[in-house]
Amino acid sequence: MSYANPDVLVSTNWVKENLKTPNVRIVEVNVDPKVYDAGHIPGAASLNWVTQLQDQTNRDIVSAAGFERLLSDAGIKPSDTVILYGDNNNWFAAYGYWLFKIYGHQDVRLMNGGRAKWLAEDDKPLATDKPNFAPSHYKVNGFNAGLRAKIPEVLEAVATKRTNLVDVRSVDEFTGKIIAPPGMTETAQRAGHVPGARNIPWAQTVNQDGTFKAADELRDLYGKAGVDFAKPAIAYCRIGERSSHTWFVLRELLGVKDVKNYDGSWTEYGNLIGAPIEKGA
Repeated sequence: MSYANPDVLVSTNWVKENLKTPNVRIVEVNVDPKVYDAGHIPGAASLNWVTQLQDQTNRDIVSAAGFERLLSDAGIKPSDTVILYGDNNNWFAAYGYWLFKIYGHQDVRLMNGGRAKWLAEDDKPLATDKPNFAPSHYKVNGFNAGLRAKIPEVLEAVATKRTNLVDVRSVDEFTGKIIAPPGMTETAQRAGHVPGARNIPWAQTVNQDGTFKAADELRDLYGKAGVDFAKPAIAYCRIGERSSHTWFVLRELLGVKDVKNYDGSWTEYGNLIGAPIEKGA
């Protein structure tokens, strides 16, 4: 069984072969600018998940106007093929992919294996210079709100049980043993999980080299955990980056028709007064 949308992934070799293709734009999505500065794919632009893809005043995604400025500054045009990659097996790149799709960019893909796979291959070049891009005057092509879940939809899913709730955090987070991974500052008042959620930690979807597992392995993984592929799905984690990775797997690789990323995730839900929670497995 092949992926539902195989074109959403490109290999590291494909990227190397297309570094000088004019309409192919490479973008590293990161949280630490020092990582990009230390070495990145030649010609790659950089988008910071913390300071650029998030609204710095509201707990929200970057606005349409802000997104347009970012892509204009990076010289990206609506007609370009955008290849995203990053650390943590493409957590933040997957979030970037989700955001690009929310704002209607037609051709955006992930480099399978992310930054770690590129660095592990001896024939892959690195650059430390910061490219200069001619501004593109990018304009967004609509707004796809259907890719994003908010609290009312999550609570409706709890009440009706007509939607798969997929918790992609670690087992300890899901069961309520811990509220957040060690060292994380964004947290919640309560530990546990959304009632009825299935726990499929995001890391189970990737191979040792960071590439996504085969379609039949992924389908088996979610099916055995109780995910009904005929139903809509909402994925969540702690702050929305790990869940965007699972959103990508369910929607793009397995072809589940209605999948939403709940980017408020546990930092919102675990602080919500009166929201029901469960603990344990």
